[in-house]
Amino acid sequence: MTPPIVKRYIIAFEKYKWVGLASFALIVAGSTVVAIQPEPPPTYVADSALTYSGPTVSFSTTGSEIQEQGKELDAASLLSDQLIESISTTMGIKPKVLASSVDLKLPKRNSRTGKLESNIIELKYRDTDPKRAQEVVKALMDGMIQYSSDVNTTRLRAIIEKVNERIPQAKGELQAAEQKLEIYDRRERPAILAAENGSLLNAVTNSQNQQRVIQQTITGIDAQIRSLQEKLGLNVNQAYVSSALSADPILRDLRTQLYQTESQIALLRKDLRPEHPTMIQLMRQKQATEELLQQRAAEVVGGDGTAAPLAGNITGIRAQSNLDPARQLLANQMVALQTQRETLQQQLAQQVREELQLRQEYSQIPNKQLERSRLEQEVALKKAVFDQMQAKLTDARTAEAETVSSFSIARAITVIADAKKPKSVVLTLAVGGFLGFVVGGGIIFLLGSLEGTFRTREDIRDSLKQREVALLGEIPLMPVDDLPPEGIPVVLSAESVYLEFYEKLRSNLRRFGGKNLKVVLITSTSSNEGKTTSAYNLGIAAARAGKRTLIIETDLRSPSRCLSLRVNPDPDANLEPLRYYGSLSECIRLVPDVENLYIIPSPGPVRQSAAVLESSEIRRLMEDVRERYDLVILDTHPLSLSNDALLIQPYSDGMVLVARPNYTQENMLGEAVDQLVEAELGLVGTIINGADITISLPPSVESVSIEEPEIQDEATEVSVGANSQ
Repeated sequence: MTPPIVKRYIIAFEKYKWVGLASFALIVAGSTVVAIQPEPPPTYVADSALTYSGPTVSFSTTGSEIQEQGKELDAASLLSDQLIESISTTMGIKPKVLASSVDLKLPKRNSRTGKLESNIIELKYRDTDPKRAQEVVKALMDGMIQYSSDVNTTRLRAIIEKVNERIPQAKGELQAAEQKLEIYDRRERPAILAAENGSLLNAVTNSQNQQRVIQQTITGIDAQIRSLQEKLGLNVNQAYVSSALSADPILRDLRTQLYQTESQIALLRKDLRPEHPTMIQLMRQKQATEELLQQRAAEVVGGDGTAAPLAGNITGIRAQSNLDPARQLLANQMVALQTQRETLQQQLAQQVREELQLRQEYSQIPNKQLERSRLEQEVALKKAVFDQMQAKLTDARTAEAETVSSFSIARAITVIADAKKPKSVVLTLAVGGFLGFVVGGGIIFLLGSLEGTFRTREDIRDSLKQREVALLGEIPLMPVDDLPPEGIPVVLSAESVYLEFYEKLRSNLRRFGGKNLKVVLITSTSSNEGKTTSAYNLGIAAARAGKRTLIIETDLRSPSRCLSLRVNPDPDANLEPLRYYGSLSECIRLVPDVENLYIIPSPGPVRQSAAVLESSEIRRLMEDVRERYDLVILDTHPLSLSNDALLIQPYSDGMVLVARPNYTQENMLGEAVDQLVEAELGLVGTIINGADITISLPPSVESVSIEEPEIQDEATEVSVGANSQ
C-alpha cells in the first residue's frame, strides 16, 4: 500500500510538475555557468597576529580597568568603515573588496569563567599582489593599534570629565548635610545631652518632690483655716470683709456717732414723745448716719474704684464692722493663710506644668536621637562619596600618563600563496543536478502543502480522529462513463461491487446513530464533495435491506438529479414550490428499479429557498413522512454556501458530513465539525467519498485500484463531476 505522504507528493507533482522542473532547470543552468567559468588568478594570504597588552608598570586601578575594557572591542569596531576607507584610498582598492578580503578572528571566551581562552588576534588578508597584501595587513595592524589607543584615551578622559562634573555637586551635598547636622545640634543637642547624662530625669524627680512638699504645706494651711473658721464662725471671705470694715477709721467714727445718737434717743424717749422736735432731729441724724455708714461700707467693699472689690455683701454692716481687736487679728490671720494657700496652689500648678513639659521633652528624646543619627549617617555617606570621587579623580589622573594601546604585535607579517585545487566540471554539474532535484521536489511538496486541501483519505481520517468524530464509511470513486448530463453514479444493480460499501455505511449509521435515528440529514462543507451521490446510494442500500426509504432533495438552490434514478421531475414544480410540497401524492416519486425506494425531487433552483424550508408545508411534510417511512434521507445545500442545512436540521435526528480528498478544505471541515459539536446539532459522523480503495471485482475481471484523477482544467472537472454531487 502506498504511504500517504507519497500519495500527496504524487498528486502535488501532477499539478506543479512544471514549477519543479523549472526550478531544477534553473539550478542546473546555474551550476553549468559556474562549471565553465575560467580558473581565478592565484591569491596570496598575508598573515599576522596581535596580542592583548598593557602598560609595563601600572600604579592606578583605572588604568588597569581601561586596559581590560580594551579587550572588549569587537571585529566591527576594529575594522571600522573609516579605517577601511582610509586604507582603500591609500592602496587604491575598493572598500567593499578590501572589507570582503579581510579575515579577523578574535579569541573566544570561556562560557563558564567568562575569561578569554587566548590573547592572540588572528588577521589575514587575501590579494593577488603579495606586496600589496603585506602593506594592507601592516596598515590594518597600525590602524587597530592606534584605534585601541584612542579608545582608551577617550574613555579615560571621559571618566575624568564626569568626575570633575560630579565633584562640585557632591561637595555641595556634603556641605548641606553638615550644615543640617550643625543646626540640629544647636537646637536639640542640649536636650539630648540632658537625657543622656540623667539631668532631665533628675529635673522630673525634683519637680515631683516639690509638688509633694507644696501639697503637704497646703494641707497644713487648710487645717489652720478650718480651725480659725470654727473660732470666728466666719469663712474666709466673710472674715476678709469684716476685717476690712472694722479697720476703716471713717466707719469707726460713723459707728461711734450712731451709738451716741441712739444713746440720746434712748434717754430722751422716756421724757419726750416721738413728735417732739428734738426726737425728730435725733431720728434724722441717726438716719443720715446710717446712710453714710452704708455708703462708706459699699465704698470699702467695692474698692472705691482703686482696688479690687471684696467677695461678700454688706448686709448687717454694723455687725460685720464691729470686730474686736482679738477677732480682727484672727480674721487677718485667716486672710493671710488663704493668700498663702492660693500662692502655693499656683506654685503647684506651675510645677505640674513643668513636669508635663519635661516628660514630653523626655518622650521625644528617642526621635531626636534617631534624627541626629540619620543626619550623621547622611553626612558620612556624602563624605564617603566625595572622598571616593576625589580618590577616583586622583587615580584617573595618575592613569593618564600610563594609558597605551591594548594591542601589540604578536607575530610578524608572513605572505604565503593560497593554492587551490582546480574545480571539477563533472562534480560541479553533479552537485548542481542534485541540488536542482532536491529544490524542485521541495518546491512541489511545499506548494502542495500550502493549498490547505486534504490530499488523501488518511489525512481526513487523522483530522476526524483528532476531533473525536466517528468515521461512518469510506466510499471509493465510482466510474462515470455512460452517464446522462447532470447525472451521478448510482448502484442500481444488486450485483454492483460498490453496494457493499454503502451497506457498511448504512450499518455504521445505525450503530452510531441508535435505533431512534429515522431522519438523516446529509450535507458537506462545499460543493463537489459527493453529498448527493452518498444520499442516493445510501437510500438504495437501505431500500434493498427492506427498509421503506424516502430521499428528499432539500437543496432548493440546485436542480434535481433524480434522472440518475430514472425518475422524471415535475417541470412546473418551481413555479409554486409551496403548493408542490403541500401535496404528497404529487411530489413523491417511486424509483422504478429499486423496490421500497421513493424520492421527492427538488423543484430548484428556487428563489427564497430559506422561506420555503421554514414554511408550514415543509413542516407538515416532515411530520407526515416520519410516520410513513422507515428511513428519510435529507440531501441539503453545502454548509459554506448557505444556512439551508441548519434550517432543515430541526426536522432530522442526526447529521452526516461528506468529505472528499482533493476537494475538502482542512480549515472548513474543522470549523464545521467544531461548530456542529459545540451547538449540539446531532453530528453522527463523517463519510469519506472518492477514496482511493482497491475494489475486488468478480473472478472474470482482475482486481483494480480506483484512484481519483487530478483535476487539470474545467473540461476534466465536468467529466468527473458526477461522483462529486
